[in-house]
Amino acid sequence: MKKINLVIICLLYSLWAHTQTITLANRQLHIVWQQAKEGWKLKELRLGNQPVANPSGEYTLLYATDKPADIADVHFERADGKPWPDTAYHYQINAWKQATTPVALNTAGEAIHFYPSGAKQLSPTAVVFTWTSALAVMTATWTLDDQYEGDVRVNLQLQCKKAGYYSLASPTAVVIDKQDVSWAVMPGYFQGNEFGQNMVNSYAYGQGIPAMPVLYRERCASTFCPVITTKEQVSFAVIPDPGLGRDPWEADHNTHQVWQLALSHMNRKGQLAPTVYYPVLGEPASLKKQGDKIDYGYRYSLQKGEWYTLLTHAVNDIYGFKNALSLRRNKQSLTSRVAHMHHYLLDRKTSLWNIVDFNGLSIGGQSYLGGVVGSKGDAIKNADYGAMWMLARTSGDQFLKDSVLPYALNFKLAQQQTGPGFFQGAATGQYYLSKRKMFTEEWGEFVEPISLTYYVMLDIGNILLFEPDNDTLKQRLALGASQLLRWQKPDGSWEVAYDRDSHAPLFTDIEDLRPTFYGLMVAYRILKDPQYLQAAMRGADWFIEHAVNKGHFIGVCGDARYAPDFATAQSAQALLDLYDLTHDKKYRDAAIRTGRMYLTSIYTQPVPDRKIKTVKGVAREDWQISQAGLSFEHGGIIGSANGAGPIMLCSHAGMFVRLFQLTGDSLFIEMARAAAIGRDAFVDPATSVATYYWNAMNKGAGPYPHHAWWQIGWITDYLLSEAQLRSGNQVVFPRGFVTPKVGPHESYGFAPGKIYGQDAQLIAQEGLVECDHPDIEYILAKNEKSTFVILLNDVGEEVKGQLKINAKGQVTDLVTGRRVSGTDVALEAYGIKVLMIQ
Repeated sequence: MKKINLVIICLLYSLWAHTQTITLANRQLHIVWQQAKEGWKLKELRLGNQPVANPSGEYTLLYATDKPADIADVHFERADGKPWPDTAYHYQINAWKQATTPVALNTAGEAIHFYPSGAKQLSPTAVVFTWTSALAVMTATWTLDDQYEGDVRVNLQLQCKKAGYYSLASPTAVVIDKQDVSWAVMPGYFQGNEFGQNMVNSYAYGQGIPAMPVLYRERCASTFCPVITTKEQVSFAVIPDPGLGRDPWEADHNTHQVWQLALSHMNRKGQLAPTVYYPVLGEPASLKKQGDKIDYGYRYSLQKGEWYTLLTHAVNDIYGFKNALSLRRNKQSLTSRVAHMHHYLLDRKTSLWNIVDFNGLSIGGQSYLGGVVGSKGDAIKNADYGAMWMLARTSGDQFLKDSVLPYALNFKLAQQQTGPGFFQGAATGQYYLSKRKMFTEEWGEFVEPISLTYYVMLDIGNILLFEPDNDTLKQRLALGASQLLRWQKPDGSWEVAYDRDSHAPLFTDIEDLRPTFYGLMVAYRILKDPQYLQAAMRGADWFIEHAVNKGHFIGVCGDARYAPDFATAQSAQALLDLYDLTHDKKYRDAAIRTGRMYLTSIYTQPVPDRKIKTVKGVAREDWQISQAGLSFEHGGIIGSANGAGPIMLCSHAGMFVRLFQLTGDSLFIEMARAAAIGRDAFVDPATSVATYYWNAMNKGAGPYPHHAWWQIGWITDYLLSEAQLRSGNQVVFPRGFVTPKVGPHESYGFAPGKIYGQDAQLIAQEGLVECDHPDIEYILAKNEKSTFVILLNDVGEEVKGQLKINAKGQVTDLVTGRRVSGTDVALEAYGIKVLMIQ
């Protein structure tokens, strides 16, 4: 009888123990843990009345006695069965090796999986869990955030009992079924709604969700916020606390590639669950002695709706991106930079301008000292034809008209194959090798349909906006359009490239997920033939289905084997321009979605501050050299941002202003301004040309003198977009076509605009206006009766300056109608004033 009673007592105790629960709840979240024989498991997680995926609560600790090997021992193949990476692409080889080490593939060390053995309710909003083993003691404190009701803050502490390498992962709050995924995003690396069938495509190109629990580095994680959205439209993210990741410039040197924090879309078991790993196993901070501790914090964030709501939450609410704008100030206005770059480009020596012979034709271009296959330091190219013709028109500069544009035009004519053959109408290469007297592509002997769009259709199209009666150029444009039509497949797509000799398609392991269709939009706008618009729409429809809807893109830089890049932003503008032509809302909506995906190519971490740092012997405040607000050339696993960081070529800024005006989404305007304003630490004082890559800090144009044209182009696009926004569409100038390659900024100055109902032509008349405040920009325009001065405040607080107008006539505030006397000028935060000189 006593034995029976003892058994009953044990069963009752066991039942009682296993029904013990702990709960955290507020108006949004309801979280329940239950004690089981393995420990405390997460039994229930609800957002409102909606159950969230499959609750778990399992913890993972990685441990290694010795430092894990840093040698990649796993081999991958492309989708076409060939080895990856191709040895010809040496820029990517080292990055791929780093991405396929045992640590990066999340196979290194011993994985200890466990549930906490102890739990204690500290308050209705906080609970602490404990776990002890022969290896370590862990404490985890979960606290409901008192400001954001969809957030749970977690602090993890681990005390090590033996020496070795440790990495403590954030516990798996929920496991999301693969078939329940609506969208997943690792900002800076990938986004999509399906699992990749090939690891090279998903891991290297970000096309699809990688099937392995790989670890991503801070250096290209634009925002620390991996998000998964379920088909029930519940979005779940894990967000590390600010300051946990690496500082890319510690004190006085480049630390961009330091790896302190890892992010993944999966836990170690390969289950779909956004996860933080800290410190990274094998990295210096992971080496611990007996008694050493690991202590870090993060938050789980849940919201009803798509992934983008959580991205915005992480960017602004947690990482304070919007607040950091208040630090930004100019030492030189953007207007002043454009004027000084004008002078730089007139100096043949500083701008490396060349006039060389091509089959008896004198062609002109700037030296290109970057990597080009076959170059012996003799490569030349031109960048932004829209900006070249714009500056010549608005400034009236006779040197540009006589000594630059004619030779640049000859370069363009020579670049296109006019003779019969497979490539008739195409651009035979974007670079000219003067010693070999041939045009070539960046990284091989092939021809790309996208290059036809760029270096024939866009460049000639932009010139024709300024020279509408140039019949030769119209014929060349039609020749290019005909080739695009011939190369377009029945489904609307194009090949990535064709071999120059065999004409066989190349790069068949990837699709042409780029805005190649834009070339036919140019042809339609200039030549008015409806067949071009219909073909452009077929191309765009294919692009929406295969690129936008899936989150799959490739880039346009041959030396990076087309890793996704700024062509994604250009695709958004292409779709916006197609919407303007057709008024079909599907193109507008696709443009907005693409623009939002491109927001994940903008760094938002670490949080800028005023800490003093030293750059090449010069004291700088941290915000002056901050990566936050800058974009990739190309990011992901194999892009240049892995080593070089972001770029200063902010081609997307104007488009972001336009997308803000279209959507009211403030993240667009905040990122536009963060990119454009207060970047003087990267600008060469002698020439006003910004360096290209972040890691070069202030190096001027360096090997890329042609970038000055792109910089003039994007700055003009940004300022005129801000003027249109701030004036409520009362200051509007017609936009041309996007620039080739580097992004979505567009040309201006080929036709009059409207300033509060009056026609006016853009001008660039140096000395007409002088302003002593670097945060005040000015745009000039005129008609037969008046000159207009459009003033813009670059910052989020009132600014006052001295404005001197070196022209006779009565000055009137065009909005208020009041006469302006004196030189004092004041503009409200992000304000605009339009002055008219009669």
